[in-house]
Amino acid sequence: MNRELIRRSVAELVGTFALVTAGCGAIIVNAQTGALTHIGIALTFGFIITVMIAATGHISGAHFNPAVTIAFAVTRHFPWREVMHYVVAQVLGALLGAITLRFLFGDIALIGATIPAGSALQSFALEVLLTAVLMFVIISVATDTRAIGTPAALAIGLTVALDAMWGGPISGASMNPARSFGPSLIAGVWENQWIYWLAPILGAVIGAGLYQFLREPLPKTTS
Repeated sequence: MNRELIRRSVAELVGTFALVTAGCGAIIVNAQTGALTHIGIALTFGFIITVMIAATGHISGAHFNPAVTIAFAVTRHFPWREVMHYVVAQVLGALLGAITLRFLFGDIALIGATIPAGSALQSFALEVLLTAVLMFVIISVATDTRAIGTPAALAIGLTVALDAMWGGPISGASMNPARSFGPSLIAGVWENQWIYWLAPILGAVIGAGLYQFLREPLPKTTS
């Protein structure tokens, strides 16, 4: 692995670590104090994504999510040979974040682990939908030269917050296999965790594919 790829992978680790410590940390703090509320938790996830994209987007692309990395690779915006490096870095960052929260707060709120509130099928479908919407926004601001560059981080962060606000009470609004895996491993929670790997990857590929289709220029017609 070359030095450039190491640098980018470390940026992915740092970003995912920040996502878990801030977002899942908000879940834990709210469970302790009730000060943040569901809306506050959703906004925390959105805010941390926004600031970390702004901080590291120019270094690694700021995926922070195995589903996003895989969807970029499927749509040929990211080399497959580097996917495993990013995914490993993201998972490690999430694990370190969960370990940090466990050290700081103990086993409160299952370290922010995602668990379906309803049926597994309902949460699966919801995670597919939420991640598809998120990836649609991500790929639009990340790959289309017609998109305005400066508000990209804000657009993605707001999408995360919006998805978390309405989908969080049902599925946890993970949209991210690493974000779910880290807290689940440290808290020892494995019920229906397959949802949070399969559904986000499927949703991200759908969202990326849909945008790719929509942005293709229409064929020229002759009169």
